Amino acid sequence: MRASPVETASTLRSAVTGPLGDLRFRALVGDCDWHSLPAAIRRRFSKRLAAGETAVYAGTITQTRMSRAGWLLAQAARIIGGPLPLHCEPNVASVVTVTEDGASGGQVWTRLYARRRGFPQMIHSAKRFSGPTGLEEHVGRGIGMALRVAVKDGALEFRSAGYFVQLLGRRLALPTWASPGALLVTHAETGAGRFRFTLSVTHPRLGVLIEQTAEFQESAS
Repeated sequence: MRASPVETASTLRSAVTGPLGDLRFRALVGDCDWHSLPAAIRRRFSKRLAAGETAVYAGTITQTRMSRAGWLLAQAARIIGGPLPLHCEPNVASVVTVTEDGASGGQVWTRLYARRRGFPQMIHSAKRFSGPTGLEEHVGRGIGMALRVAVKDGALEFRSAGYFVQLLGRRLALPTWASPGALLVTHAETGAGRFRFTLSVTHPRLGVLIEQTAEFQESAS
């Protein structure tokens, strides 16, 4: 019987530097689902990084769509660091870096979205292998969300499983009415060492607020 995500991620946290590479994402989906993924995705999400090391992925934002409510949400989220895309320009360059954070035992993700005018948008977040689902993403100002990781149709999926705020040493769950909606991120292989990243935010009443698609390739070390 498979251990819970929390137990498994905690047990394998020390295996990041072991001979099998980084086992943390594999532990969250289980061996059967893990081996159903394309080899390139398995390699990418088990790549061993020493503390402070960075993996770099370069590509293009091919499409971004926002409803009016989605645009307002993205602008309002600037107060917590701007974790959502702010513009809908298609076919602009993007760079994503993943850096191992030795202090927290997690990863720091930095996303750069180019613009045809002005400076690029920079998005920072931290993934930590903890919490009720075994994985959390922290976006700033104490705001974060639990993530459930699954395999579907040969792609790796990350789904929000509740939002929270950490304030004055306490952690408070955000009620459903105060959350932006369900977030879904997918990572799918497209061949020749390239992969497709998709992001969507869907509100239970307002429908799809934000959709984004990008194509990336791992940069040479």
